[in-house]
Amino acid sequence: MEDYLHDELIFRDLNVKTAEEALDYLAEQLFKKGYVKEEYILAIKEREQEYPTGLPSTQPAVAIPHANYELVKETSLAIATLSQAVTFHNMENTQEKIPVKIIIMMAISEPHGQVEMLQKIVGLIQNESLRKEMIQASSNQSLLKLVEKAIH
Repeated sequence: MEDYLHDELIFRDLNVKTAEEALDYLAEQLFKKGYVKEEYILAIKEREQEYPTGLPSTQPAVAIPHANYELVKETSLAIATLSQAVTFHNMENTQEKIPVKIIIMMAISEPHGQVEMLQKIVGLIQNESLRKEMIQASSNQSLLKLVEKAIH
């Protein structure tokens, strides 16, 4: 299993006002640290408008934004917990809005990698107590360990 979780891509208690601000921040971090091409930053926002990534679930809810694999240099996940929820649209019912507190931005470099990665992340998404632990994590390191445990 290749390693796509990196300390430098874990952001705890991120303070943003909107989903777009959160997407910008995470995509820019991926770009600055060399995981994606610069076009990824715009692509992730455009894709979110067309295909929302808020997942319907109990709180704290999760969004899983991602963009085209061709814009990705190295597969990785940028993970943020938010100090306050921001609104994402529900991927199943785009009229519905979801207050999201956990964002898992997927930068996947292979064309079929997204499905595989999604399957790993689903376990985490379905585990309400794990999501609550993620929100309460006291350090980036402990947040990283929770995610590692869930998807490895």
